[in-house]
This record gives sequence, structure tokens and C-alpha cells, in this order.
Amino acid sequence: MVADWISRNAGRSPDKLAIRFPGRDISYAALAAMIERIAGALAASGVSRGDCVAFLGFNSPEMLALLFSCAKLGALFMPLNWRLAAPEHRQMLLDCPPKVLIVEPAFLSQTSSIADALSGITLVATEGAAEGWIGWDAFCARATGPAPCDPEVGEETPLLICYTSGSTGKPKGVVLSQGALECNADNSDDMHALTANDVILTTLPLFHVGGLNNQTTPALRAGCTVALHPRFDADATFDAIEQGGITLTVLVPAQLDMMMAHRRWAGADFSRLRMITTGSSIVPMHVIHAVHAKGVPLIQVYGSTETCPIAVYLKSADALRKAGSTGRVAARCQLRLVDEAGMDVAPGATGEILIKGGNVMSGYWNAPQLTAAALIDGWYHSGDMGHLDEEAYLTVDGRSKEMIISGGENIYPAEIENLLIESPDVAEASVIGRPDERWGEIVVAVVVRKSGSKLTGEQILKLLDGRVARFKHPKEVVLVDALPKTALGKIRKEDVRKLIANAN
Repeated sequence: MVADWISRNAGRSPDKLAIRFPGRDISYAALAAMIERIAGALAASGVSRGDCVAFLGFNSPEMLALLFSCAKLGALFMPLNWRLAAPEHRQMLLDCPPKVLIVEPAFLSQTSSIADALSGITLVATEGAAEGWIGWDAFCARATGPAPCDPEVGEETPLLICYTSGSTGKPKGVVLSQGALECNADNSDDMHALTANDVILTTLPLFHVGGLNNQTTPALRAGCTVALHPRFDADATFDAIEQGGITLTVLVPAQLDMMMAHRRWAGADFSRLRMITTGSSIVPMHVIHAVHAKGVPLIQVYGSTETCPIAVYLKSADALRKAGSTGRVAARCQLRLVDEAGMDVAPGATGEILIKGGNVMSGYWNAPQLTAAALIDGWYHSGDMGHLDEEAYLTVDGRSKEMIISGGENIYPAEIENLLIESPDVAEASVIGRPDERWGEIVVAVVVRKSGSKLTGEQILKLLDGRVARFKHPKEVVLVDALPKTALGKIRKEDVRKLIANAN
């Protein structure tokens, strides 16, 4: 089980470097001891199988140790997206109340502003504890011995809950079991040909399954060294790749674009890299060619929070030959492409992407109807559209759902639209994604003002301040007299996209 990964490696190679973090090197033996101590502190705080533990902060060894501590206890780990606004965190904390919430200093004031959602929760500050909060050292000191072992913890035990905004604007808690992380690690092993000699660079946020599970957790299972950065910084990433012996890393297209625009790109030494993994959005061909020009295979991975995320991937041998494809179905997954009637489409034809495997979510937290709609006979219905070539390599054609992916972040239009139409000056609003070379897509709000309103685009943007994460804010506001609708009064999203395309 997941709880055994670190202790097993600690037994084999106790002095092997597990995590390299700014200012700290942590061996597998030290990481195992940290996990044991944290698990003991959680147990002393009343956490047991089925309870939830939440964390709000940047990437850190403690964040990873919390995941493994929860695995040991059979608890559910909830990493909160630090880019979100306080009201968004409030929704999640009320939906799945944790027994313990651990918060880094940068987010203490933000968290304290939603005090009504914190009732009954043990509040832990990693530094600078305020009134009503426990300091990290005092919290860890609660551990008086080894954490109790629950014999009921198994593959089906929920381990991870990651919130993703729903198409209705309400966040959905994706529940992933211990077995799902095991299966996902098997897929990562196959995709990357992982060995204990690999050195992994993690710059993506661990609150995303992409940052957590594409390479990081599989690498710790394999006994690799993980170079963990608190957050992405282009210079620090160049330094790590050139000086840290990095062999594998995940960089989404927006990160690669930032690095390619950096003065260091042309002369950067990537000779130790075996490959770079990318995904989360459509990967532009100019990015693929630029990475290959550095002598490094760029492999794509396809998946979602609901698939832990690895479902389809390229391997390094096919990276150039199949450039633009997301690859073949993962080692421990099945793939179908179906039409609107649920029938398999012919090779070359576009259909909805369905995934089945041990890595697929158990369901959405407290949302049985949404779960039933997404999981049918064990198949996860992604809402994404794609086609297979004659060698069964998948190309993603687009999304049937309205989700926007900007810089690797998922943004659902309904969430923004619901906030905009709360204004007495807004009659209607439609939020769409517009293709963008750097970000993949940018958010555009198309707004109809109420009669007599003088509301400006700048004022419309201010309606979102402090209510939703900055990355979800529209990059552009377009004011129109009316929105295209169906006979039943439903806004035609595709016609809105055409409207904006013709206006540019």
C-alpha cells in the first residue's frame, strides 16, 4: 500500500536522498521518520480512517509527508489550491470538513477571514501561530509513539480529494483511492521507464494531480530523488536542470513558453534530461519542436483529475515520430472513443474519450448524481473528444464540455458567469475561452448590460476581485447588445465564440 512506499525504501537505502528542497536535504530514513511523527500527531488529534486532513501552502516536504501520513491512517488528504480566493476555500472546507487544517504563514489571514467554516477544526500554522492556532512543532509534539495501524485500510480506502470546479460553478471533490495512486504509479513507471537512479524535478503545484502524481509520488515509490521547488520560477528551473543532475521533469506548455522566452534558453544545458513530460492543455507544435531542438524528447500525457491523472501517453521513442499525439492508452487502462449513442467510433473518427482502470476516481464527494453521470459501468466519460490513428495513437480534438484550460489551470465558465450576473447592471454574461499561443486559452467575458447601465469593462472585472482566483479573471471583456440564443432561450456558446473570433 501507499503507506509502505517510503518505509520500504528507507529499509533498502536509508541514506538515499529522497527530497532535495531549498535549504534542506531529506533522506528516505528521515522522510519515513517525519511521516511516522506526523501520523502520530494526526492520530493524537483524533484523525482516523475516513477523516479528512487539509493543507494550504506551497510545495514542501511536509506536504508530501502529510499525504503518506494520511495513507497510513486511512485518512483523506485534501491539498487546497493556494491560488484560489477565500470564498472558494470556504466552499471546499464546508463540503468536506477536515479534522485538521495545516496552513502556511502566507495564507493565515486569508484563512482566518472564513472563520465560520473553521468551527471544530484543529488549526495548525507551520510558522507564526496566531490566537486559536497551534504551532507546527507543538502539533508534532502531540505524537507520543507510533501511529496506530488500521487493518481495514486497503486499496479501496480513499486517500486523496482534489477539488475541481464543476460545470455548474460549484467545485467537485474528486476522490482517489490508495489503489488509484498505486495504479497511476505503475502507469508512470511504464511511461517514464523509472529507475531509482532518476532525479525528478517538481515545479508544478502539488495541489494538482499533475504535479503530485505524474512523476512525484511514482518517483518516491521507485526510490528516486525528488528535487522539489516551492513554486515555479524559470531561473530556479534552469539552475536545477543544469546543475542538479535532473533526468525527468514535468513542464506544462505555459511553463515551457516562459522558459523559451527567457534569455537562458538558447544556451541552457539539458544534456542530463532523458525527457520532459507535458500536458494539461493542447501542446503547440512550436513548443514541441523547440524542446526537441534542445535534444530532449518531449512526451505528452493525457488525463484528468478523475484519472489520477495518467491515462494516455507517448513514450520517448515516439516523441518525434508522433509529435502532436498524446500517445497510446496507459499500461493499466482501457480506452474507448464513442459517439453520442455510446457506440464505438471507427478508427480516424472523432468520439468522446472514455477511460477505465484502477486509477480512475471512486467518485465525486457527496455528489452521487454527478458520479453516476461520469462513471458508467466503470468507464469515466471525460467529455473530451479525440480520434485514433491506424496505430491506436490518440489525438485530442477538443472538449465537448465548456471548460477552459489556461496556463494548465481548469476554469469553468459557469463559475464566472454566476458572479457577473449577480450585478444589477449585468443582464447576461457568457464566458468563453479564446485560443492563445502562450496560455493555450485565455478567458473572455461577453457581457450584455442592462438598459441604461454605463458599466465599463474595467468595472465588470472589479466585480470579481476577491471572489475568485486571479487566474480565472477574464483577460478581456466584450460588451454586446445581445447574445445569440436557441429558440428555448439558451445561449449558443459556439455562436458566441464565432462572434468573438469575427470581432478580432
